[in-house]
Amino acid sequence: MKTFHVSRRSFLKRCSVLAAMSGLPLWFVERQLSAAEEPAPKKPGANDRPGVALIGCGGQGTSDTKNAANWGNIVAVCDVDESHTAAAVKEFTVDGRTPKVFSDFRRVLERDDVHVLVNGTPDHWHTLVNLGATRAKKDVYAEKPLTLTIAEGRRLVDAVRQSGIVLQTGTQQRSSARFRLACELVRNARIGRLTSASVWLPAGLRGGPFETAAVPAGLNWDFWLGQSPLVDYVPQRCHRNFRFWYDYSGGTMTDWGAHHNDIAYWAIGLLAPREVSSRVLAEPIAGGFTAFSDYEVNYTYANGVKLNIFTTKDDSVYGATINKDGQRNGIRFEGTDGWIWVNRSQITASDPELLKTPLPEGAVRLYSSSNHMENFMDCVKSRAAPICDVETGHRSATMCHLGAISMRTGRHLTWDSGAEKFTGEHAGEANAHVQRVMRPPYDYSFVG
Repeated sequence: MKTFHVSRRSFLKRCSVLAAMSGLPLWFVERQLSAAEEPAPKKPGANDRPGVALIGCGGQGTSDTKNAANWGNIVAVCDVDESHTAAAVKEFTVDGRTPKVFSDFRRVLERDDVHVLVNGTPDHWHTLVNLGATRAKKDVYAEKPLTLTIAEGRRLVDAVRQSGIVLQTGTQQRSSARFRLACELVRNARIGRLTSASVWLPAGLRGGPFETAAVPAGLNWDFWLGQSPLVDYVPQRCHRNFRFWYDYSGGTMTDWGAHHNDIAYWAIGLLAPREVSSRVLAEPIAGGFTAFSDYEVNYTYANGVKLNIFTTKDDSVYGATINKDGQRNGIRFEGTDGWIWVNRSQITASDPELLKTPLPEGAVRLYSSSNHMENFMDCVKSRAAPICDVETGHRSATMCHLGAISMRTGRHLTWDSGAEKFTGEHAGEANAHVQRVMRPPYDYSFVG
């Protein structure tokens, strides 16, 4: 008994420290740690570690793969830019073991020593790489947004289900205790009936016109462009800034929006909004970035809940954003009995007791993960569904695409989430954006 009391005191002390450091309520931390007190899985031996390949060796892909290296061996890297693969080889050479280098991801898919892919390509390449993974039976950690278009998402969902691979969408906020707590509280009516949610996103870049330039040595520009239209090389189109061009992405609506809109989707608990409208606050500059930089998007769900998306900006640094209430980008849930605000650094409420009071027995509990990559690797072994599986990633990306389509058409639109198409007035115009013409040979036939 004495040992138990000492252990219990130590446990409570640890919970108190973690609660103070994280800003999470003590009851929630105790629940988290209690669940984590189960025996830790055996650390994988050398023969238990899957072979991991990185496809798309930019900053995010490299970061994801550094994390994946905790559970697997990095055996291959692939990019259409030789400078990226050179940096990746340097990063992932361990004890004299150097990963193989490829410029065509299809050759990676042919390798028997590759079991898991990290897909860190630009958005317009996500789907073809992921479809290739389904055909090659490779599990894949797929960066967000899962797709470039809504139609790509449904095709991918079907392919993943048929193949049986494990696909984790890289919306890692799902594996944050802070965001899960907010969503559980909303789902359990802690703020009463949910009436609205507001998401603040960073404003995008608005620049141009840009001049063409010679393609850098070692970059396969045609392959990089892939399914998108063939255009002359412009430095501001490639690599990090690709997300500000509709040819390759959807602006901050599908960048940061893929994170925060996903959390709103998790909390609301419905597949998709019924209606979407928008207001563009800054038009693109001719010859410059094409994705809208500053905007407002408004969704209405079948149960009457409103979801409002706003951009905020600080002209000095992309991403350093503050809304009118002094809060950095995040999500505010409004209910009949109060509100909850959450982002990556804090969770607050209109009344502190909304957070401090434990949820009762039998309350709605959401999928729990404390590490997004670890959850994926665990599912690779167990074959269970990860926290952000392909259907979740598709529905989350769809929310973002709906907003982008409303902005691009300038229309108030009605969406049928079952049929996954627009209906009613302006449906024809909007449905033209549900899928895109893919430039040969970089269409679906490219991966078989």
